[in-house]
Amino acid sequence: MSSSFSTSHDDLTTDRLALQRWSIAEAAAVIDNTRSAYWADDFPADGDRVIANLFEQHPDWLGAYGHRLIIERDSGLTVGSLGLFWPPSDGNLEIGYGIVASRRGRGYATEATRALAEFALTAPDVHTVSAAVELPNPSSLRVLEKAGFHHVATEENVARFRITKPDLDRQ
Repeated sequence: MSSSFSTSHDDLTTDRLALQRWSIAEAAAVIDNTRSAYWADDFPADGDRVIANLFEQHPDWLGAYGHRLIIERDSGLTVGSLGLFWPPSDGNLEIGYGIVASRRGRGYATEATRALAEFALTAPDVHTVSAAVELPNPSSLRVLEKAGFHHVATEENVARFRITKPDLDRQ
């Protein structure tokens, strides 16, 4: 299996990013709209606020196989978030991601998604990571394709993708 990430104390790193687990304090700052000097000017985005508000209902999302902040290693700024919707269902985990507008087009979403999917597939009883993307979002479709996901279905206005352990073994 190819490895595009490394782990250290529950954090994942890639060439350009650190994928750091959310803390309760960071979630509270997002919810309360308390700015941090370590956030990009346009962080948090709407999706980040939604996730921060769901941690109380889904405490497992704060675990090792949950949600993470995306941090540029060069600047130290938080530029988005991504996460796994834990626990798995029949060996499948869903992934979601978002990068703030000021940092889009740099390949961060692809890099982070690939690393978190590879990490997710190391979890016990997980054999598939899936994602659903609305068809009017071609950039997100490309993120998944570049991250090694395969298109498996289209239903109404949503494309469904997945990556499995055997997919990574072949790459």
